[in-house]
Amino acid sequence: MLPLTKRWKIEPHISAEIEDTLHSFPPLLRQILGSRGYITPEAARAFLEASSPAVTDPFCMKGISEAVERLQYAIRGGEIIAIYGDYDADGVTATALLVQALNALGAQVQAYIPNRFEEGYGLNNEALASLHRQGVSVVVTVDCGIRSLPEVEYAHELGLDLIITDHHTPGINLPRAYAVINPKQIEDTYPDKDLAGVGLAYKLACALITVLQPQNIQPETFLDLVALGTVADLAPLIGENRYLVKAGLQMIRQPSRQGLHALMEIAGLKPGRVSATDIGYVLGPRLNAAGRLDSAMAAYELLTTNDIFRAGQLAQMLDVQNRERQQITRSIQEQAEQIALAENPDALLLFAAHPDFNSGVVGLAASRLTEQYYRPAIVAHYGSHFTRGSCRSIPEFDITEALDQCVDLLEHYGGHTAAAGFTIRNENLPVFVERLQSIASQQLSSLDLRPCLSADAEIPLSDLKPEYLKYLDWLQPTGIKNREVIFVSRGLQVKYPRLVGKDGAHLKISVTDGWITHDAIAFRQGYWFQQMPPLIDLMYSFEKNEYNGRETIQLNVRDLKPSGIP
Repeated sequence: MLPLTKRWKIEPHISAEIEDTLHSFPPLLRQILGSRGYITPEAARAFLEASSPAVTDPFCMKGISEAVERLQYAIRGGEIIAIYGDYDADGVTATALLVQALNALGAQVQAYIPNRFEEGYGLNNEALASLHRQGVSVVVTVDCGIRSLPEVEYAHELGLDLIITDHHTPGINLPRAYAVINPKQIEDTYPDKDLAGVGLAYKLACALITVLQPQNIQPETFLDLVALGTVADLAPLIGENRYLVKAGLQMIRQPSRQGLHALMEIAGLKPGRVSATDIGYVLGPRLNAAGRLDSAMAAYELLTTNDIFRAGQLAQMLDVQNRERQQITRSIQEQAEQIALAENPDALLLFAAHPDFNSGVVGLAASRLTEQYYRPAIVAHYGSHFTRGSCRSIPEFDITEALDQCVDLLEHYGGHTAAAGFTIRNENLPVFVERLQSIASQQLSSLDLRPCLSADAEIPLSDLKPEYLKYLDWLQPTGIKNREVIFVSRGLQVKYPRLVGKDGAHLKISVTDGWITHDAIAFRQGYWFQQMPPLIDLMYSFEKNEYNGRETIQLNVRDLKPSGIP
C-alpha cells in the first residue's frame, strides 16, 4: 500500500533584484540563500560562516544574574549543589556540562537524573526530599522544571533554592524559584528563543566563568556537549544554535572525551567526518537509549568518564540497548496502530494506551504513527494508577496548546508545539481522550491533511554537477529550520530497482534522463518496488556515499511520484 500523497512545494526563483545583490555567489547558492531569507551579502556570509551572533552575552538573559550570584555564594560557602536533569540526550548533556563546569570552578556538585519508569518526567517531591536529606541546598534544573509549580513550592518549603533552566514553553504562571532561566518567558529580551536545554546550561556556565575567571577552564571546552544535545533534541539549527553546533562539531571531530570516542568507534563513525546528521541518527539515539530502557545515568557516565576501559563498556551497553530499543519500537508501533484504528479508523487524533507499552519508547512509536498517517498521535503506557503518554503532532495542530485545555485532568505535562508528554490518573483518561479528539476535530476537520515537502530548486538531472557538493557543504550543519538542500528532477527513467535492508524496507534504484545516470536510495520506501511507474518525478538530496572505503555520489530520495501528476 502506498502512503499518503504528499504536497510538493518548490521554492520560486529568486527575484532579479536578489540575484543582482548576491551576484558574488554561485548561481545555485544564490537561489538557496535567497529563498531562505539571506538576501544581502552580509547576511549570506554570516550564515555560511556561522559567525558568532551579535548578541551572545549570557547576562542579557533574564534570570542569569540571579543564578550566578546564588551559585557564586554556594561555591564560596562550600554548599552542595545538585544538577537535576532530564533523561533524554539534551538533559544528559546539559547535566554533564554543568557538573563539569561547576567542578572546575571548585563547587561541591552532584548529578541527579530521575528514572523514567519509577519517577517520570521532571521534578518530583521524593527526589527533592532525598537531595535535601543529603545536604543539598541549591538545585539547578536542566531541560525541565518550567511547569513543575507544586514541586517548586515543595522545594521552597524544604528550604532548597531552585534555579530553573528549561527551554520548554512556559505555562501561564512561572514556578516561584530563586531564578528562572528560559528565553521564552515573558519580558525576556534575549534575541534567540531556540536554544536547547544544553544551550541554556552552556549560557549559565559562560556567565559563571566570566564572573569567576578560573584559569583551568574555558567555555569552549563544552561545545561538543552543546552540539550533541542541541541536534539530538531537534532544536532549530539557525541563529546561535548554528554557531554553537558548528563549533561543537569541530571538537567532536577531534574528540577528547573517552566516552564519545568509544561511542563513535562502536557505531562505525569516523570522527573526522562526523556531521549533524550523524548526531541525529547515530549518536543521539544511542545516548537516548539508556534513559528509554533503563537509567540515563549510564549515558551521563559515558560523557564524563576518563577511564578508557569503562568508556568502552558503556558504549557497548548503549549500542546493545539501542538495538533493543529499535525492536521494541517496531513492536509497539504495530500494536498502537491496531488499537488506535480499531477504536476509530477516521479519528483525526490517534490514541493508543496499553499496560505492556514501554513508557521509554512510546514517543518514538507516536512519531512513526504521525509520520505514517499525518495525524497527531499519542501512545501511552497504562499503569496501575497512572497513564504516562508521549504526543507527536503536525504543523497544523499545537499539541501543547491542546494539553493546556486539559490541564484540569492532568498531573504533569509539558513540551513543544510538535512534541509533548503527560501523566494522568487512569480515571481521568476517558474524558481526556474525548476532549482531545474534540479539539482535534474542531481544528483539523476542515483541512486537507497531507504532508508538505519543500524543495529549493527544480533542476534537470544532467545539470547536477559534482561541484555542487562543495556549495552544499557550506550550508552545514543542516537540521531543523536549516534543512538539507532538496532538488526536484522530472521525467526520469528507473533502472535496476531492488529492495535492500532488513525485510526489504528500502529501495535502491538508478535513474536517468537519457544523458546522465545516478544511483539513488529511498529509505523506507520499498513499497514502490511492486508498482514502479515507467517515468517518475523525483525529490531528493545530493550527497556523497562511502561504502567499504569507496566514495560515490548518490541521490537520497525524499519522495517520488509518477511523472505528470501535479
